[in-house]
Amino acid sequence: MNKKILAATAAAITGAGLVTAIALTPSASAGQPVTAADQAQSEMLAALSRDLKISPEQAKLRVASEQRAAVADNTLKRQLGASYAGSWLDAGGTALTVAVTDAVQADLVRAAGATPKTVARSAAQLDAAKLALDAKSAKSAKAPKTVPGWYTDVTTNSIVVLANAGGEAAAKSWAAESGVQADLVRVEASTERPRALIDIIGGNAYTFGSGRCSIGFAVEGGFVTAGHCGTTGTRTSNPSGTVAGSSFPGNDYAWVRADAGNTPRPLVNRYPGTVPVAGSTEAPVNSSVCRSGSTTGWRCGTILQKNTSVTYPEGTITGLTRTNACAEPGDSGGSWITGDQAQGVTSGGSGNCTSGGTIYFQPITEILSVYSLRLTVSGNPPSSTTTTPTTPTTPTSPTTSNPPGGTWAPYTYYGSGATTTYGGSTYRVIQPHTSMPGWEPPNVPALWELA
Repeated sequence: MNKKILAATAAAITGAGLVTAIALTPSASAGQPVTAADQAQSEMLAALSRDLKISPEQAKLRVASEQRAAVADNTLKRQLGASYAGSWLDAGGTALTVAVTDAVQADLVRAAGATPKTVARSAAQLDAAKLALDAKSAKSAKAPKTVPGWYTDVTTNSIVVLANAGGEAAAKSWAAESGVQADLVRVEASTERPRALIDIIGGNAYTFGSGRCSIGFAVEGGFVTAGHCGTTGTRTSNPSGTVAGSSFPGNDYAWVRADAGNTPRPLVNRYPGTVPVAGSTEAPVNSSVCRSGSTTGWRCGTILQKNTSVTYPEGTITGLTRTNACAEPGDSGGSWITGDQAQGVTSGGSGNCTSGGTIYFQPITEILSVYSLRLTVSGNPPSSTTTTPTTPTTPTSPTTSNPPGGTWAPYTYYGSGATTTYGGSTYRVIQPHTSMPGWEPPNVPALWELA
């Protein structure tokens, strides 16, 4: 890898292991013209600035650093093999640390512009230990009600078991019964009360029966979402389709095969506007991440831990990613994205967007792999289910602009300047509005004009 991509700005050695503080700096020089991609991300950067309490310029630098860090991390993961023990960014999202079990590999990490740290256990060993806890919860003995979840913590090279007040002893005992070594497990106090974020009131996004959830990402033939939003065979509306595969609990993912007349688009609703989806490169721990949902719109935070298990009333879900971004019922199934890279779909969690919370998402790569799906990404023509999918909305709910050139559809938000086809003619929006049955372009001339 080109060392100029990840520039070393400081170095230090500690007695605890090989630790070299290396900052990930953007390769663009000062005064470089803003690109179209930068402009498209302006709203996302504003959200990061708001939720992470940093300046817009700091948000821009952070996103650039995180993109380079993700590339470096995925390259090192392949190169290090069994010695790889996880990775994470510092709190500022600028310095990448990659843990290894073999100190000989430290130079390889440095050559990629990251910080090497020697640890006792590999990522595979941590995952195996956590799998023992997952298996115990799924088969022999469910986790105590006072244990809301557990996860691999690469920053401490251990497994963390969360415990509600008064449940610490039960958490330790349950973990010990799984056969995991005691020195591998840390019990941490937690106020989390996770639940699946399903909203049965109905509204926008997509609906199923009397429930409502949010679309995750478009794939060829349909879209992915949360498993708790519907079992296999469930019919959906707006867009119409059928749940072709669903797994919950244990996992929390599903995919919906859309009916003819819906066209998957490589976009995520930014409330308002959209951001493009260009791929699914996994972001490291401590990366910033934004999520989109039909209840609370566009919210951002950081990735806290990966490979987390969490216990809902319905059962234990494994392999989730833990974040400090907020969400609320109805946001379930919605998109998680870092830059233009898809990360996952909303599962559930604790708290809300007033007081804050801890929210979990199901990684996108597992969903795509299990169902042999292909993510719809920018630069590729849309898959042929023909016309633009509808997005259900309410006048008080966040909505997204209709892509230009689509056929007019009810319950869809049309932003200023958007175009649509109706009755063989093309119309342009004069006044942004949410379309409803009977709000056809010719019937409300104050809202539309011939393009």
